[in-house]
Amino acid sequence: MWELDSKKYFFLFIAIALMALLFIADLLWKKKKQKDFASAKAMQTLAPNQSKNKQIIKAVLYLISLTAIVIGLVNPKIGTRIMTVKRQGVDIVFTLDVSKSMLAQDMAPDRLAKMKQLVSQIISNLGPDRVGIVGYAGSAFPMLPITTDHYAAKMYLQSMNTDMVSSQGTAFEDAIYVASNYYDNAKTSKVMILISDGEDHGEEMDEAIAIAKSKDIKIITIGVGTEKGGPIPIRTSKGVEYKRDWDNEIVITQLNPNTLKHIAEATGGKYYYGSNTQEIVDLIKNELNKIEKTDFESQQIAEFQSQFQWFLGFAFILLFIDLFILERKTLWMKKINLFNERG
Repeated sequence: MWELDSKKYFFLFIAIALMALLFIADLLWKKKKQKDFASAKAMQTLAPNQSKNKQIIKAVLYLISLTAIVIGLVNPKIGTRIMTVKRQGVDIVFTLDVSKSMLAQDMAPDRLAKMKQLVSQIISNLGPDRVGIVGYAGSAFPMLPITTDHYAAKMYLQSMNTDMVSSQGTAFEDAIYVASNYYDNAKTSKVMILISDGEDHGEEMDEAIAIAKSKDIKIITIGVGTEKGGPIPIRTSKGVEYKRDWDNEIVITQLNPNTLKHIAEATGGKYYYGSNTQEIVDLIKNELNKIEKTDFESQQIAEFQSQFQWFLGFAFILLFIDLFILERKTLWMKKINLFNERG
C-alpha cells in the first residue's frame, strides 16, 4: 500500500520537461552553428578535447536529479502494517430552540446568535465525540445526523434560523423525543445539550423525559435570555417592528429557567445559565469528562512511512557525480572508447 503526501508539487514536472526541451533546442542550435562555422573534421582539429556526449550525460544527470527532488517533495509513503484504531467518546445531540422568541435581544447580540456561539465553542473543545443537531420550535426536526465531522456540524449550526419551522412555540417534548432517536447504540454514553429560553408551550413534558430516562440520556440544559426579558423584533418591509398580542400590546419574552432545571434534574443532568460563553464551555467540558467514554468506532488504517529521503539522497549523489564530469574528453574515457568516438 502506498500514498502520496503532497501532490501539489507535481506541477514542477512541467518545469523539468521545459528544461529538457530547452536543452535539446540549445544542443541542436549549437550543432547548426558549428556546421555553419566549420566542418566536423575542422572542428575536431580546432577542439580536439571537446566531448560530444559528456554535455548530454551532464544534462541527463541534472534532469534526473531534479526529478528525484520533486518526487522527494511529493513524499511517497509506503504502508508497512495495518493498525486497528478505536475511537472513544460520548454521543452528544444538541437540541436547539429556533422559535421566534430567540430573536429577542436581551442577550447580545440576540438569543439565537448567543446560542450558536455557545454551541460552536463547545464543539471546538470536544475530543473524538460524535455530535448531532436537532432544531425545534412548535415542532422538532432532525438537522444533522450524529457524526464525528465537527466541521460539518458547525456549518449546519450557522445555517439555522427562526424561519426553519412554520409552527411556532417551544415544544420541548417533541424536541426530546426526536433527539432521543438519534442514538444508534444502546451501549454508548448519551448526552443531550438542550438550549432554549425555557418558554414551553407543550403539554407532554414528563412523557418525553421518561423516554429520555429509559434510554439513559443525560440532558444538560442551557438557558439563554434574561428573566427581565425583551421584545421580539420582526423585520418587515417598513423596517423593524415588535411582536404584539391580541390586545396590541408588545410581547415581552422572558427566560424561564424553572422548566430547563426540571428537565435537567429529572435526567441526572445540570442546568447552566448561558451568559458567559467561556464559563459555559469549561463547565460542559468538565461535565463531559466525568462521563464514561465508550468505544463507538473502530477503524483499520495503514501505518505509512515517508520515503522522501531516498529520492533526495539519490538526487544529491547524482549532483555530486555531475560536479566531476567535465565537458572535455578525459584520458580514461578515451581508452575505453565508451561512445565509439575514435570510430
